[in-house]
Amino acid sequence: MDLHLEGKVVILTGGFKGIGKGIALRLAKEGAIVAVINRDDGAAEQFDAEMKAITDNYRTYLMDLNDTDDIAPIVEDVVKTYGHIDGLVNNAGRNDNLDLDHTSWREFEQPLHGNLTHYYELTHRCAPYLRESKGAIVNISSKTALAGQGKTSAYAAAKGAILGLTREWAAAFAKDDVRVNAIVVSEAFTPLYAKWITTFGDEEAQREQLDKITSRIPLGHRMTSVEEIANEAAFLLSDCSSHTTGQWEYVDGDYVHLDRALA
Repeated sequence: MDLHLEGKVVILTGGFKGIGKGIALRLAKEGAIVAVINRDDGAAEQFDAEMKAITDNYRTYLMDLNDTDDIAPIVEDVVKTYGHIDGLVNNAGRNDNLDLDHTSWREFEQPLHGNLTHYYELTHRCAPYLRESKGAIVNISSKTALAGQGKTSAYAAAKGAILGLTREWAAAFAKDDVRVNAIVVSEAFTPLYAKWITTFGDEEAQREQLDKITSRIPLGHRMTSVEEIANEAAFLLSDCSSHTTGQWEYVDGDYVHLDRALA
């Protein structure tokens, strides 16, 4: 299926690893021009190697999205370079496992800022250009916004707010034919997820934990792949989803919704 993304300019946050990299590579294969904003985390070289195997027509910007005032100049540089912005993927974020009992309100606010404020600022800065192009926004959220996790108040709050903003922005942009949707991620095997699994002990203990998790995923009893999430993001950015907006899309083997008796 031709997604008609050839030549479309898409800004993407957190694109050097995991879900973000999967989306960047998928968009590049569709002929889109991806402008990736990522902190300097040592992964740029590997990202460049994988992108250059597909295209030379992309840009990267190194910045910490906690420094929110640095977002506006990047957006303006993208517009100066390419003349338009057709899509935005708000993806960057981190689950820091700050629980209710041991986290002060000041400690709560810091990751709330780090996981949420840049979604707002980047969308705010891209808004006039997305209106011009009648573009699309994809927000990456998490199952913690809906199912809870019991030990990550700030992350859950931020991801819940992202779902709320998805509906709010869909309403705000409706008259401009700009679509806004979210992808709710559950159990996807990213580098961060793999690192978390190592906290359960030796290889046998890690395997047991993975088996425990996947046994609860109704469809296929397996983790969601990064590529499956990337495919959904590309579809939502494309005109193949031209009448889809304000939706929370679940790419999770129906982990969130189906009766656990099916697992």
